[in-house]
Amino acid sequence: MVNVSFWKQLWETWDLRIMILLSHFLQIYLIFSAPLRKRMSTPYIFVPMWLAYLLADITANFALGLISKSQWSRRDKSGPFANPALLAFWAPFLLIYLGGPDTITALVLEDNKLWLRLLLGLGFQCWAVAYAFFESFPNHNLWLPTVLIFIAGLIKYTERTRALYLASSQAESPSIRALSDLRVVQCAYGFFEIFKGLITDLIFSFGERSLSRKYFLKRSARDAFLVVEVELNFFYEILYTKVAVVQGKLGYFLRFISFSLTSAASVVFYMLEKSKFETIDIVITYILLLGAIALDAIAFVMVVFSDWTSVALTTSDFPSPIVQFLRTILNVNRKRWPENSKKPRCFSFGMIMNIVRRRWSESLSQYNLISYCLHPRSDRWEKIIGFFGLTNMLDGVKYVKTVEFTTDLRDLIFEELKMKCEASDLVEDLDMAKKVYEARGDMVLRSEGCNDLLPWVEKFDFDDSLLQWHIATELCFNTDEASKVNNIEGGNIRNTENGQEKDFRGLSSLLSDYMVYLLIMQSTMMSTVAGIGEIRFRDTCADAKELFRTIKTDKEQHRLQEKACESILNLTDESLFSNDALLTKKLQDVIDKERDKSVLISAALLAKKLKEKEGKKMWEVIFKVWVELLCYAACRCRAYTHGAQLSKGGQLITLVWLLMTHLGIPNQFQISAASGAKEQILQEQILQEAWYNL
Repeated sequence: MVNVSFWKQLWETWDLRIMILLSHFLQIYLIFSAPLRKRMSTPYIFVPMWLAYLLADITANFALGLISKSQWSRRDKSGPFANPALLAFWAPFLLIYLGGPDTITALVLEDNKLWLRLLLGLGFQCWAVAYAFFESFPNHNLWLPTVLIFIAGLIKYTERTRALYLASSQAESPSIRALSDLRVVQCAYGFFEIFKGLITDLIFSFGERSLSRKYFLKRSARDAFLVVEVELNFFYEILYTKVAVVQGKLGYFLRFISFSLTSAASVVFYMLEKSKFETIDIVITYILLLGAIALDAIAFVMVVFSDWTSVALTTSDFPSPIVQFLRTILNVNRKRWPENSKKPRCFSFGMIMNIVRRRWSESLSQYNLISYCLHPRSDRWEKIIGFFGLTNMLDGVKYVKTVEFTTDLRDLIFEELKMKCEASDLVEDLDMAKKVYEARGDMVLRSEGCNDLLPWVEKFDFDDSLLQWHIATELCFNTDEASKVNNIEGGNIRNTENGQEKDFRGLSSLLSDYMVYLLIMQSTMMSTVAGIGEIRFRDTCADAKELFRTIKTDKEQHRLQEKACESILNLTDESLFSNDALLTKKLQDVIDKERDKSVLISAALLAKKLKEKEGKKMWEVIFKVWVELLCYAACRCRAYTHGAQLSKGGQLITLVWLLMTHLGIPNQFQISAASGAKEQILQEQILQEAWYNL
């Protein structure tokens, strides 16, 4: 028979020790893992971090509750509860843990709005610590280190509360030369200071548009994307970390005080007589003290080697000897993005450094409709999963794959945006910018002389048009001769030898799958343009699954895809309409009649129309249409939603949105005079070309 009283007594003896140690190790995990979430979009990083983030506060609050309760109910029991002075000394450490590490203050953007609740919690937790402290008298020989740690914990907790407040919307205030890595960081910070109101949908003046537009039109694709990546990294750190309160003279001073108090408390505890304490409790106390010092030291190293410190040390053209010394010691001119680096082996030091250097995940998620329909779950499993609301989550695990964001794709996207901006001769002319802002494939088709394809853009809603172009892209990809010769799966990029010829075919497939991923798996980002996209997707999948039932399984995935695509193309065979009036009607009539019946038929008609064009021309048109669809969605996604993605590895659509903003394309500007001083500063920046190095 189980001795319940024994296990209960064992738990009551060890519960506080376990909770405090667990809270301590959660802090260690968070300080190292939190920076990874902006660099990697995998759930294997985010889910453990989510658990650690929630458990960190829960365990600290629970341990603090045990300490407060013990002062009147457990004082005479064994273990640490026999020493009220030791309990009172442990309590302030929990304030430090509730303050959290510097690398994470908010898990998601909505957490920033909870700063008032955290402020209220600060008052209650300080009261609990003070209660434990005063109840431990008169025999409190640890009162001095307790006070020191309490002040350090109060600073930490206040830093987190203030960081959330500053990040919340209530606190927001209204021939190409390659750039050095340091210059990229400086320019990104300069634009961040000007455009940080983007996150709250502020409208900017024509002078601010002119400043950024003039800069980015003179940049290479590499430099332009690096600048917006670092700028988004500044946004991330303002929204999700303590950087707003740590950076600055006051922040440095408070961090020095906190570190000094913790170190002093360690020295005092070391010198005190500890014979009446149990050995395990002494060990735990040293773990807490040395751990707090180590966490502060790690945070300090992260701060001094951050982009913020590099910018702060290089703002002056006439630095003092101390600043010059710090520049040298910290190597602010270090290489941040090595060029032409070979792909490192898995779990090697090179792979780790590649991840550390990232400012976002540098990957694209892929979701393919035809592949999804070819590998469905059984009806029984589908019902069980749907009953528990796990369909989207498990679809993301099974059907979503990740591919690398390539330099070819980066260069071509920037080339397209740059070409659209340069189409207007005058910087002051916003008409062209407005046309680019409203284009979702029609501008490209007209410029390429493909007016016969316009009905598939103009006569359909965005979500309907996106699905049709996605299916048509897949049909062309899997049924043209190049696909059979090269034997390339959709989504992979073919490397070219001379670097001049771009693989529009592979890049088109990549963008196509990415846009469907956004439509279905990131519906909040596409909410303003998606319409009934998810419903239409499910209906189309139901039609496709029914159509694919007759397809025999094939071990080779690309062959299975080809068979599926051929079956869709066969829907438009003349034999199917031999007794139907559709055969004698024009293509426009076919579209008008069939678009409400099946996306598959409209997509098949589009694919056949595309295949009438020369191969290279066809894929170039398809790629440019996808870039325009991406830009259309990027401009209409709320800035708040873009900001929310920064803590999940980031998205290409967010980079495109910010890049378009700097090029003056979104509807984010108004032609009005800014305040006198600000307008004068902007004009001086443009005329003197001081900091953006034209």
